[in-house]
Amino acid sequence: MSESNPSADPADSTQDTEPPGTSVKAIVFIMITVGLDVIGLGIIIPVVPELIREVSGGTMADAAIIGGWLMFAYAFMQFLCAPVIGNLSDAHGRRPVLLIGLFWLGIDYLIMALAPTLAWLFLGRILSGMAAATFVTAFAYVADVSPASKRSANFGLVGMAFGIGFVIGPAIGGVLGAIDTRLPFFAASALCFANLAFGYFVLPESLRQAQRRRFDWKRANPLGAIIRFWPVKPVLMLIVAFALLEFAFHVYPAVWAYFTPAVYGWSTAQVGLSLAFFGILMAFGEGYVLRVALKRFGEHKVVIGSTLLAIPTFGLFAIVTSGNWAYAVMMLTAFTAFGSKAMQGLASNAVGADEQGEVQGAIMSAKAMVFFIAPPVMTGLFAGFSGGHASLPDFPGAPFLLAAIIAALVFVPYTAARRLGIRDPV
Repeated sequence: MSESNPSADPADSTQDTEPPGTSVKAIVFIMITVGLDVIGLGIIIPVVPELIREVSGGTMADAAIIGGWLMFAYAFMQFLCAPVIGNLSDAHGRRPVLLIGLFWLGIDYLIMALAPTLAWLFLGRILSGMAAATFVTAFAYVADVSPASKRSANFGLVGMAFGIGFVIGPAIGGVLGAIDTRLPFFAASALCFANLAFGYFVLPESLRQAQRRRFDWKRANPLGAIIRFWPVKPVLMLIVAFALLEFAFHVYPAVWAYFTPAVYGWSTAQVGLSLAFFGILMAFGEGYVLRVALKRFGEHKVVIGSTLLAIPTFGLFAIVTSGNWAYAVMMLTAFTAFGSKAMQGLASNAVGADEQGEVQGAIMSAKAMVFFIAPPVMTGLFAGFSGGHASLPDFPGAPFLLAAIIAALVFVPYTAARRLGIRDPV
């Protein structure tokens, strides 16, 4: 890897020509695959707090702390496995890695559906974190079949698939969870195995044999995956900026299912519907608005504008105490998550075709690193400021205030990346 100007063509990956094959069909395939995966993930979100209380007892604040550590277990395994999986996909292709990940995710949901104790829940989350690391491969797949100028926008299409999954998943989870807390996990498992069968028959391989490289454990350990880009300071700074932005946005999955019942008095079904609304906004924002914004303004202005909007949005969630007003604030979230996709595209364009899995693995390792830090921090703040500590004031919106501060810090490493040479694709 060279420390040369990342805006220069590091390999044929940055040429603005359509890769061989039908890239539109390939992207549709990967969107369907990711969308079905996220439906499976979204189904379980509304019922996790009740499942924790079912197997452990205790209050919602207690469940929030346990839920934070469950997310820690999930994210820590994703942190360990993301660079391994990214490098395996660079060596052996994207298709087999995606299919094996789907199989393990289906097994995980069965374990959680049958879990009699917290220990079994933690085992399920560990397996889920290992399997979910294959999202690295999904982004590498999109990079394989996209010309440089379209990568950020096509990463946004993957984000739209996430959004659609979160429209359908939490809504189904809220309804099924009202019947039985275990039922959504059985449904999620069934979706994973159905998706596995779908992918086996329709998902083509995207990585040419000539672009593959030998698997190297030195490049596949989680810290090594990030340190690998130490000589390439612009990419490293982008990864740091991406990680900070992801830390801020993890406030939603970390505390939403605990925050909204405590502050707005919402039921499990109402939590599911609110997450479905989030999904609609995400799908609209990343599937349509992001593409328009990138075409008109470019990656740099998209990063700046969306992050500047995210800061007051987090601040409003910290102080709004009405569920109706919360829905009004949610409308802003359709335009706040673009920065991470734009930075991901800029990083992808700065490396060669044989390093797409590696750079996506490094990005996902950084994301997973903050993910296993963020949930205990966010849920701990929520519990502490929601009656968990007598010495602290009653302010359950504290995690959102922290998210606003962290989002503001994104501009420090991102400005450094720009100063060191990161530019929009031409």
